[in-house]
Amino acid sequence: MSVLASLAVDAWSSMLRVLLHYRRSPGLLAVSLAVPVLMVVVFGYVFGSAITVPGGASSASGASGAGSVDGYREFLMPGLFAMVAVNGIMPTMVGAARDVGRGVTDRLRSMAVSRTGLLLGQTLADLLVSVVVLALLAAVGLVVGWRIRGGPADAAGAFGLLLLFRFAMTWVGLLLGLAVGKEEAAGQLVVAVFPLAMVTNAFVPTGGMPGWLAAVAEWNPMSAVVQAGRDLFGNPSAPAAAWPMQHAVPAALLWCAVLLLVCGPLAVRKFATHGT
Repeated sequence: MSVLASLAVDAWSSMLRVLLHYRRSPGLLAVSLAVPVLMVVVFGYVFGSAITVPGGASSASGASGAGSVDGYREFLMPGLFAMVAVNGIMPTMVGAARDVGRGVTDRLRSMAVSRTGLLLGQTLADLLVSVVVLALLAAVGLVVGWRIRGGPADAAGAFGLLLLFRFAMTWVGLLLGLAVGKEEAAGQLVVAVFPLAMVTNAFVPTGGMPGWLAAVAEWNPMSAVVQAGRDLFGNPSAPAAAWPMQHAVPAALLWCAVLLLVCGPLAVRKFATHGT
């Protein structure tokens, strides 16, 4: 069997293994699907009532009227999409650490299989699940007033970028999980993901932040993805001077490429050399 064929077969087997885990854990799948709905309710209705977005519109009053492009929920939805993408770190990190702690990684390494294929299968399984989650989140967003103001091609590009970012985040999660090696420690490390998602432009404009914090937020990879989503969906956004905000789509693609080129090979190497 050729190298590429072996990689494809092992990736397929690994992907099925992860998907079967979801099938046998309906509670885990239910949580994955319920979280987007809860995020829209909490951020769109609870927090949004006190937040003013660019143009002076707020989610409470709809300022410019129902369905206005300045409504807070239209400002919010690209941020929630990106948050779903960032959350790809957590399940893969915990799953990788669990496999290490239970000896599954050692058993897999003892077999004549492609190391890259095994990890690729895990990331592809997560990507399939994330397609369903993003579709559900988009449906909920449409119900609460979010609209795609750009063209179909731009919207498809936005969703494609979100999935690419999610794919990159799963490799970050794999690397962290393999490095930690303990499920309990990985669960605690999940808390560190929260600031990554909050110190961004996802929920509030960066203009109201202190200068140093605004700079951190605007150079956060998630902020570039959020801004790119707003540009492609045609949703309202706040002005920002940082290069990633002025060139959001190229910046988001660059961040994804950097994360994949760095974390991908490191994760494969960590998997292949674990315990040696």
